Amino acid sequence: MGKITASRKQLKGDPRHGSLLVGKFVNCLMHDGKKSTALGVFYDALDVIAEKLPGEEPIEVFTQAVENVKPHIEVRSKRVGGAAYQVPMQVNKNRQQSLAIRWILMAVREKKGRQTHLKLAEELVAAFKKEGAAMTRRENVHRMADANKAFAHFAW
Repeated sequence: MGKITASRKQLKGDPRHGSLLVGKFVNCLMHDGKKSTALGVFYDALDVIAEKLPGEEPIEVFTQAVENVKPHIEVRSKRVGGAAYQVPMQVNKNRQQSLAIRWILMAVREKKGRQTHLKLAEELVAAFKKEGAAMTRRENVHRMADANKAFAHFAW
């Protein structure tokens, strides 16, 4: 088992909104411990969102985007009698959040050639509208779980 860190306990909200979700997101976005850079990128993305969706509150768009990407069910490998089955299982709250954040950032990092805050804004707006790469990822996870419903009785 990897060492367990107290990051949940130490997690601070971001300076502008005091949101723990934003704090977590910025920590995941951060590279080489450059937190102020990551915060800058995030806030720039929020400003871009404010331009793209004039009627919406950017921080709400972000929260809803993460909410939309969260998977409710996923498949886990389970060995039963020499065969490995993909067993659909409920995803717990913390894992839902970290998967959603991870998928959004993966989608952003896969897009090449533009500034990160633009790519991030685009992906968040897409997720808010229930589309985009991170949503596709979630759909695939749900589809896998659906396809393997037959093995649900191995979940215990």
